[in-house]
Amino acid sequence: MSKKDFDAIVVGSGPNGLSAAITLQKAGLSVLIVEAKSTIGGGMRTAELTLSGFKHDVCSAIHPMAMGSPFFADLPLQEHGLEFVHAPLAAAHPFDNGNAAILSRSIKETAKSLGKDGKAYLDLIQPLVESWPKIVDDTLGPLGIPKHPLLLAQFGLKAMQPASWIAKNFETEKAKGLWAGMTAHSIQPLTNYSSAAIGMVLSAVGHLYGWPIPKGGSQSIADALASYFISLGGKIETNFLVKSLNQLPSSDTVLFDVTPKQLLQIAGDKFSPLYKWQLERYRYGMGVFKVDWALDGPIPFTAPECNKAATVHLGNTFKEIADGEQLASSGGHPEKPFVLLAQQSLFDATRAPEGKHTAWAYCHVPNGSRVDMTLAIENQVERFAPGFKDQILAKNTMNSSQIEAYNPNYIGGDINGGIIDIGQLFTRPALRLSPYRTSAKGIYICSSSTPPGGGVHGMCGYHAAKTALNDVFKIKL
Repeated sequence: MSKKDFDAIVVGSGPNGLSAAITLQKAGLSVLIVEAKSTIGGGMRTAELTLSGFKHDVCSAIHPMAMGSPFFADLPLQEHGLEFVHAPLAAAHPFDNGNAAILSRSIKETAKSLGKDGKAYLDLIQPLVESWPKIVDDTLGPLGIPKHPLLLAQFGLKAMQPASWIAKNFETEKAKGLWAGMTAHSIQPLTNYSSAAIGMVLSAVGHLYGWPIPKGGSQSIADALASYFISLGGKIETNFLVKSLNQLPSSDTVLFDVTPKQLLQIAGDKFSPLYKWQLERYRYGMGVFKVDWALDGPIPFTAPECNKAATVHLGNTFKEIADGEQLASSGGHPEKPFVLLAQQSLFDATRAPEGKHTAWAYCHVPNGSRVDMTLAIENQVERFAPGFKDQILAKNTMNSSQIEAYNPNYIGGDINGGIIDIGQLFTRPALRLSPYRTSAKGIYICSSSTPPGGGVHGMCGYHAAKTALNDVFKIKL
C-alpha cells in the first residue's frame, strides 16, 4: 500500500479547524490545513475596514469562551504572541433613564448593583460559577455519561428553560434588562426552550474569567493557534477552496470545519441516504447585520459604567429586547433592534491612531436579509450616547448575505453555524451516536454545527479530532 500524503487533512482554519489540527498533530500525525481565503482564522480576522490605522474585528470580537475553554487552557498560546486585555467591567447594559446594569468580574459586585434582585441573581448564577470547573467538559461537549451528574442536572434544569421564564424571578427592569442582553446571545426568541443556557454560561464565565479582548485584534488568536500548530510540524495552505474531495491530497481522514450545507456540496455523494436527509433538514438561525466605525473620539455614553466595559448591550428593557428578537426571528426588522456593541480601542491602544477609536456592532435580522440596518443601529447607539453620530469618521457595513460571502460558514449570516434551539441542541448536525462522525468512513465534521456550538473555544474541533484519532488511528486521548 502506498504511503498517503498526510495522515489527516483539515478543511477550514476557523477556531475549530485549528483546534482539530493541533489535536491531531500533537498526537504524532502529519496534518495539513487547507483554507479557502488568503488569511487563516475563519471568524477570527482583523482588518482595516474603514480607514488606514483603524483595526476592526471582521467577525468575533469579545472572547469569554476562549478564556473558559479547557482546550485553549492547555495550549502555550502566550508563547506564540497571544495577549488578552481586560476592561474594568465585562459588560454594561444602559437604560433610557441614564443608569446601567453591569456584569463585573465580581459576582458579589454584580449582585449588589442589582439591588433587591441581587439575591435572585446569586441564586441563578452562583451555583454555576462554583460547579463550572467540574462540569465544563460535559457542558462543552457531546452527550455522554457526565462526570458529575447531579451538578450537571442542577445546571440543566435551569438552562433548558426559556429566558422569559427565568426573567420572572427578577422584580426590577435593571436585572431583567441585564438578563435579556445575556440571553439574546442565543440568537433566538427568548421564549424558546434552552434560550436561558447561553445567558447563564456567559454570566458565569464572566465572573470566572472575564470577557477579554485579544490585543491587536481577533486575528491574534488565529495567528497564535497557527504558530503553535506549525511549531509542532503542521502545514497550512491558503487560497485553497475545496469544492470536491478529489481536490485534496491523499490522507487517512478528513475533518471539515464547515456547516452541513457545504459538507453536502463537497462530499454529499459519499453519504448514506439517511445522513444526507438529516443534513438537508438542518436549520439555520437568524443572521446579523454588522457595522464598524472609525471614530474621532470615544463613544459618549450617558451612563458612566459603559465607559468601563468593552462590551455594551443596547436594548433597554427585557420586553423591548424580547419583542425585537421575536420579530427578527419571524422575518421582520425591528425599528429598535438589540445591538451588541464592542469598543475595543478604549482598552487596546493598538486598534486605532492616537486619540481616535473604533467601534463594532451588530443586530439580529432574518436569515439572508439584505435590509440596511445602519440607521437603526446608529440610532440605538445615539439613544444611549448622545453625540455619537458626530464622532463618526468612516464606517463599513455588512448585511447577512455579505457576511456569508465573507465566511461561507455563516449561512444567511448565521454566526452560530445553525440555530441552537431545543430541536438542535442535542442533534446537531444529525441524530447520531457521535455528532462528529459522518456516514462515510474517514470523514468527520468539526465545525460549530457540532456540540457545543458557536463561539471561539475550539471544543468542537477538539472533540471531532479526538473521535477521529480513536476511530482511524486507534489513539485514545
